[in-house]
Amino acid sequence: MAATRTEQKSASLQRILDAGAVRLRTEGLSGAGIALVMRDAGLTHGAFNVHFANKNELAVAALRHALLENRKRWVGTLKKESWMQRLQRLAQRYLTKAHRDNLADSCALAALATEAARSDSSFRKAYEEEILKSLHGICGGHDAQEAPKPEQLDEAIAFMALCLGGLSMARAVTEEKLSERILSACSTAASRLASTESLSNQQQGG
Repeated sequence: MAATRTEQKSASLQRILDAGAVRLRTEGLSGAGIALVMRDAGLTHGAFNVHFANKNELAVAALRHALLENRKRWVGTLKKESWMQRLQRLAQRYLTKAHRDNLADSCALAALATEAARSDSSFRKAYEEEILKSLHGICGGHDAQEAPKPEQLDEAIAFMALCLGGLSMARAVTEEKLSERILSACSTAASRLASTESLSNQQQGG
């Protein structure tokens, strides 16, 4: 059965977002121009105009799409476990050679941290909102409803900073042994961030 116009529109949007997300992760904002994204998506410029008014709208939408995918893979499959175990598992998933090398599927927060600081207000706002969603995910999973406790949120912020910074450093250096050491050292440090106070509160049920 032929696809309806609505289905075709939804499918074309998905292709644009997928292509835009890959472009942002691998080339940054400067490499995610309309012509390049639409070429990668296999669509015309006319299809772009159906969904977006300008490049900034595309960049924001692609960022949100990229990070939704990232969170599903990173925190979406975690089960109930202690706070310390959670940080250990997340660090082991994030600070890996595979994540360092596979840019197309990598974390968009790490890939865009420097550019986001110099981007326009709409992109910076979206980046900030996605950071908060990711922090929330670290604390309780992507579908958690309750806000994290202040001490747990502080530890999640420090944890994310270690993860993003460690991944960026590991990518920047040229010596493989040093790169692997950075990943290992940051993973170990990140997994130890669970404080006695947080663990005690969790054991007491809040």
